[in-house]
Order: sequence, then C-alpha cells, then structure tokens
Amino acid sequence: MRTVAILGSTGSIGTQTIDVVRRSPDRFVVVGLGAYRAVEDLVAQANLLRPAMVAVGDPALAGEVASRVPSGTAVLAGAEGLSQVAASAEVVVNAVVGFAGLPVTVAALRAGRRLALANKQSLIAGAPVVQAVRRASGGTIVPVDSEHCALHQCLRSATDGEVARLVLTASGGPFRGCRADELRSVGVGDALAHPTWQMGPQNTIDSSTLMNKGLEVIEAHELFGVEYDRIEVVVHPQSVVHSMVEMCDGSTIAQLSMPDMRLPIGYALGYPDRLPVPFGAIDWSALSRLDFELPDRSVFRCLALAEAAGRAGGSAPAWLNAANEVAVEAFLGERIAWGAIADVVAGTLERYEAAVPTTVEEVVDADSRARRLARQIVTEQERAA
Repeated sequence: MRTVAILGSTGSIGTQTIDVVRRSPDRFVVVGLGAYRAVEDLVAQANLLRPAMVAVGDPALAGEVASRVPSGTAVLAGAEGLSQVAASAEVVVNAVVGFAGLPVTVAALRAGRRLALANKQSLIAGAPVVQAVRRASGGTIVPVDSEHCALHQCLRSATDGEVARLVLTASGGPFRGCRADELRSVGVGDALAHPTWQMGPQNTIDSSTLMNKGLEVIEAHELFGVEYDRIEVVVHPQSVVHSMVEMCDGSTIAQLSMPDMRLPIGYALGYPDRLPVPFGAIDWSALSRLDFELPDRSVFRCLALAEAAGRAGGSAPAWLNAANEVAVEAFLGERIAWGAIADVVAGTLERYEAAVPTTVEEVVDADSRARRLARQIVTEQERAA
C-alpha cells in the first residue's frame, strides 16, 4: 500500500487524483490533503478519506477546518503546514496552482519523496534551487502534465545517446488559426473556451496564448536534461498524441490516448507499474484523423518569450512566470486585452536583472520584483487604453 499526499486537493488535478486513488483502494491510501481556502471541499474530502493530516494555506481558516474534520485528523496551517503534508507520504502530488507551489515542491524533494508534479511553475521558476535539492536528497520527479508524462513514457524506450529531439504537442487552444487582428477584441469567455481540456483559469488562459507550451519547453529541459535546440513544439488539435520522442535513427515514439488527466496522474502514482484501471483508451473505429501544424509565433508571442527566458536561465524563468501570472490576472479582471498579456511579459523581461538564485528566498525575491514591475506595466497599459 503506497501512501499519497495531495496538495491542491480541491482543484481539478486534486479531485481527479482522489478519483484515481479511490479506483485502486488496494494500492494507495491518502494520508495528507492540502488546500489554500476551499474549506467546504477540503472538509468534505477529509471526511471521505480520513487522512492523518490536512493543511489549510490560510491560517485564519484553521479553526473552522479543525472543528469539522474527523477526530483523528491533525489540522496544520500556512505554508509550513502545507510543506509538512508534502513530506508526509511516499508520493506527493503537487497540484497547487502557480508559483505558490514552490515550497511544496522543495519540501517533498528535500524529504526524498516521489513528487508527482502537476505544478510546472515551481520547477520552472525555481529550477536552480529545485535541481540542487533534487540532487542532494535523492527525491524524484514523475511529471503529471500530459505532455511530460508522455515524454517520460516514451523515454523508457531510449538509452543514453539515442534521443535526437523531444516534440511537445499543443492543442492550439481556442484561438488556433486566428490572425492577430482577429484577436484584438476577444474576451475572457472566449479565451476560457478550451476545445479539449477542462482546466483552471490560469492554465486555460496560458493555453490560449501558448504560454503554457513555452513553460513546458522549459520544464522539459529541466526534467530530462535535453538542450533547447532539441525541443520542438507542434500544434495537434485533437490532443490525442500527447508528445513524441524522435530517436537518432529517425524512429519516432509517441504516446497516444484520449484527453483524460487521470491517465498521467495514475502513471505518476503507480510508476514504475501501470494501473490496471484504464483512462483515455482510444476507440480506433471513431478516431478518423490526426493533424499537425507549426505554431504561428507571430500571433502567439508568449511561446518565443518563454523559450528566450529558458535559454537565459538563472532567475529569468521566474521573472517570466511572475509577469505572466500578473498579466493573466489582469486579463481575467478585464483590465487589459488578451494581446496585452504578451506585452506585459515582454516589458517585464526587458528589465530583467540577471541572477542565479541559490535559495528559495532568492527565488521568492526575484518573483516579487518581477511582479511589482509587471503590475506597473499593467497600470501603464490601463492608463494608455
């Protein structure tokens, strides 16, 4: 029986993880849960799963949670509480949204746990620190992102020196095929209408700008140690081929399944074994075509911005991620236009202060400085509008 802790348990990935666990009760037991403010959902999950501990990110809510969870469940609070839960299990699912997931990632790896990583931002923004902790502790990462899980599976077929390139697939989001002039007046509802995946607002908007794919290029580099010149992006609207690995002899190995995040979640929980419960199995009598095309980088400028930040290294990816989160928040609040998301990110990166962080505190400081600058740019854009 493998113990599991789920941070960000009330979100999309967290709730799907619980579904996977409950379908394999002889393999997994949840010993820890964590969420920031979603008290109702967290309490319901605690009463369903009866874990040893739960953590609520907002300390002001700890008392309410404690009064409503089972008597044997300890209630922790704040960033320290979330980190304590992250060190409590053999497999730690980090489904916290955005940069806030960094302490969870570090805590799980520092404790030598397997990190089932659904929070790409923590690895991207804090790469120098995260990689150092990963090397020192023996902690491992198995990615939950569908694209990186696909690469992880494909790379099981390769030995050192056989990999020519990694090919990340992108759905293209709701604006695939649109020209820049057609996107000047798109609204929040348009950008949230993803054609194939059900995700939270941040990830859905990132998909609409292709920032998610740029972040995933950086993540692939950090996870698998492949140079940026050997990582490519292709648009694949059906979202059936989740990514591919091209070998040195010209062979390409791909992982295919229908869009269902429970498959990569189950893979990360069970690795190196596969779960006997199928998710995303393909009906080959119904699947009629698989299309591929190159992304339009003149329209989806965030892809190139992310790749440039990744190549710069150091704290540049932290600046990129911070600026993007600020810009997306402003767009969701209807303060800036969709096309201005890339403008905010580009303007922030133009004033990037080069540094290589060596501690979590230095990563947090880089993130804070980038956010302050990005907010200034948002305000300037509002005034100019």
